[in-house]
Amino acid sequence: MEQPRWLDDREQRAWRGYRRMRRLLDLELARELARDAGLSEPDYDVLSDLSETPDQRLRLSELADRMLWSRSRLSHHLTRMQQRGLVTREECTTDGRGAVVALTPEGRRAIEAAAPGHVAAVRRHLIDLLTPDEVDALDALTHRVVDHLTGMDRARR
Repeated sequence: MEQPRWLDDREQRAWRGYRRMRRLLDLELARELARDAGLSEPDYDVLSDLSETPDQRLRLSELADRMLWSRSRLSHHLTRMQQRGLVTREECTTDGRGAVVALTPEGRRAIEAAAPGHVAAVRRHLIDLLTPDEVDALDALTHRVVDHLTGMDRARR
């Protein structure tokens, strides 16, 4: 059995700092989104993903993949969003077993009302704290890790 490559002090500090930052940032953004727009982070993710598609619709399976959620978990969340009038579910015309999630006019109004405040919070709590070079570094490192992890996920399938 191979010995673990323990993190040195510098690596440990960076890792713990990242984890603490991520938790605090996610918590603050979620608090502000709920307070200012009455939306949870998953609500915002669903609405923004739908609003960015040409016909404001996505297959439930594709939306679940984007959110990194099981179809069952997403389906339960969508039921609550449907009850609030933010989304609807439709049968998939190309696959009788599939479902399509569609943004409603109320959902469109909700994301349009929430987006300016959410973007301001992202700026205030992250982007505006960084130099342009740090934003470039953040862009590079997040995409490198995402590419690595999505490549691993594809290899498992």
